[in-house]
Amino acid sequence: MVCIDIKHLTKDFGKGQGVFDLSLEIEKGEIYGFVGVNGAGKTITIRHMMGFLNPDEGRVTINGLDATKSSAEIKRFVSYIPGEINFPGNTTGEEFLKEQIYLSGRGSWERAKELIKLLQLDATAKVRSMSKGMKQKTAIVSAFASDADLLIMDEPSTGLDPLMRDIFLNLLKEEKAKGKTIFMSSNIFQEVEEVADQVAVVRKGKIVDITDMRKIRYNEDKVFRMEFKSRTDFEQFLSLDYQINKVKKEDLQIFIQVNDENINQLVQDLKDFDLVYFKEIKFSFEDYITEIFKEEV
Repeated sequence: MVCIDIKHLTKDFGKGQGVFDLSLEIEKGEIYGFVGVNGAGKTITIRHMMGFLNPDEGRVTINGLDATKSSAEIKRFVSYIPGEINFPGNTTGEEFLKEQIYLSGRGSWERAKELIKLLQLDATAKVRSMSKGMKQKTAIVSAFASDADLLIMDEPSTGLDPLMRDIFLNLLKEEKAKGKTIFMSSNIFQEVEEVADQVAVVRKGKIVDITDMRKIRYNEDKVFRMEFKSRTDFEQFLSLDYQINKVKKEDLQIFIQVNDENINQLVQDLKDFDLVYFKEIKFSFEDYITEIFKEEV
């Protein structure tokens, strides 16, 4: 079932700024990553989801509701972490969180306290005096304590140290296990690779590719790096019928690409050669992004 449906969304601010004919479908219960450089259109897209902007063309619907016309109703089941966090007033973190739970009519203070402890947040501090990282933690606690069905987050791990980022990713996995839907923009490739089910790549306001992350995590086309003990073996292997990606003659190294179906054949063939080492080169999400942008250029 489609949770967020974006059809031909266009918002033109001039001079190439905005989003142009952008379409996405986010299924209920999945974590959807939205990746692009700064200024690519991630925040503009998210602000349309939240009903903060009116499109020039196209539309966004969430659970069948128009994001512009029914934004108040949509906010009843959505939690949102903005890219730039500016708290109203100057209450303590605890007062802010309790007020958000009261106003939304969702979640519990008990869950908020668990998250405060987990994220090592000083909720007694005034929100305006908090560091960027502490403000980010406060926003995360507010979002996850609300028990919303849909979480929309604009670069939510910004300002978190590596340990806190790992805790945040575990929270995302827990929410997914509960059946929640999560839409998350990010510039951190590793976190997207770890948690996302689908990823859309946006560049200059347009979608350039959408991929199923399983194809990257469990890539069927493996790349192997081999180094041979002798030049004779090195040259003999080159004569075999394998896809050669790269050759380093001075080091007697060969990089080959092999589909999973042919791995057993490769193992059999290598029995006839003396190797210094044999290693798989993992294909990462960063590699995928590099390939996409090379194709675009």
